[in-house]
Amino acid sequence: MEAVNVGILGLGTVGAGVAKVFFSHREELEEKIGAPVKLHAIADLDITSPRQGLTTGELPLTTDAARVLDDAAVDIVVELIGGLEPARSFILRALANGKHVVTANKALLATHGEELFAAACKRGRMLAFEAAVAGGIPLIRAVKEGLVANRITSMYGIVNGTSNYILSKMTDEGQEFGQVLAEAQAKGYAEADPTFDVEGIDSAHKLQILATLAFRTPVRLSDIYVEGISKITPQDIILAREMGFRIKLLAIAKAGNGTLELRVHPTMIPDSVPMSAVSGVFNAVFLNGDVVNDLMFYGRGAGQMPTASSVWADIVEIARRLAAGQTATPQDLPIFGSKHLSLKPMEEVTSAYYLYVSAMDQPAVLAQVAGILGKNEISIASVIQKVRQHAKAVPVVMMTHEAQEGSMQKALKEINNLRVVVVPTRMIRVEDSPVS
Repeated sequence: MEAVNVGILGLGTVGAGVAKVFFSHREELEEKIGAPVKLHAIADLDITSPRQGLTTGELPLTTDAARVLDDAAVDIVVELIGGLEPARSFILRALANGKHVVTANKALLATHGEELFAAACKRGRMLAFEAAVAGGIPLIRAVKEGLVANRITSMYGIVNGTSNYILSKMTDEGQEFGQVLAEAQAKGYAEADPTFDVEGIDSAHKLQILATLAFRTPVRLSDIYVEGISKITPQDIILAREMGFRIKLLAIAKAGNGTLELRVHPTMIPDSVPMSAVSGVFNAVFLNGDVVNDLMFYGRGAGQMPTASSVWADIVEIARRLAAGQTATPQDLPIFGSKHLSLKPMEEVTSAYYLYVSAMDQPAVLAQVAGILGKNEISIASVIQKVRQHAKAVPVVMMTHEAQEGSMQKALKEINNLRVVVVPTRMIRVEDSPVS
């Protein structure tokens, strides 16, 4: 039987991991495929620097991407260069040349996925992307295939390891955000420019991909409300613990009454639920299906070898088809339902809220704030008045019952316009039971 030839674009962290798995597990991979598999060509701009665990002199290295994209012998192209361009153009070129494609590029799929999937469908080729979300967790395959008998009703995910590491360290050690971020950068958990991670953009990319699959509805990045963790303080974390909550950066999707809400933001969740115990760089995604009920997916959401594991899952699936002489079908790609869900505006989303009001120590401050909340149909669940933080301000901490986001935003503006309020009020959304 002829070998299935694999070409790789990019020999960075993940690309090197894919090569390592090939050399360490080749026999098992070929048994699972039912045919020989070969690394035919690996293209990278840097083919001289050593890669730990690999002997680069034994690899089919080239600096010319055409050796992967245009060689008729290559059956599967694995795109691991990241970014939007030239990755987008390379994938389109590979598909145009009749090759199947595997990618781990979440940003590219979130931005240009519709175009790329349309090109794959037109050419009758597979475009697989298990590694694009949650690293080594086989989440894409579970949503796309394992849960086909379900209507997904909700999804809650910790899908960015950097932010989860930072919040975990702040919770366990009481450090400031800036201190933990610097430590995460020193350990390689955070990029030199951490914006995508800490401001929720990376999580939004992953939510866009998951939501498109789970709810069979076209989702654009602009449909997702995004807020990061850079404004979370140690005081917020301490107060959350006192009230029986932990703060996590969650990617949230909820479907109901023909609508779909999509949001990424810091969220207080009860410390009694399993998600609150997910710490460090680990990821966790909780799904609810109308047939299967609650499911939890947990594991390493990034890293060389976990991500390489997911890349090889896609390669093996495609190689099996090739070895058996089977073709790709439109059902191998994301399928939209006949009835699309409408996107719920963020101002119509309902949530409970934590408020940290820093106000002058004057009579009737609490009454003024409560009056504004009441006028906006927001009821108070509890109030904690803390000791004075500095000469002029007294912190007042409130937990509200569920209210509409639009009403809360209007109330916040009014509260912050009060002469007695010293600094802008901090607000964190509360999910009482993301998964009980």
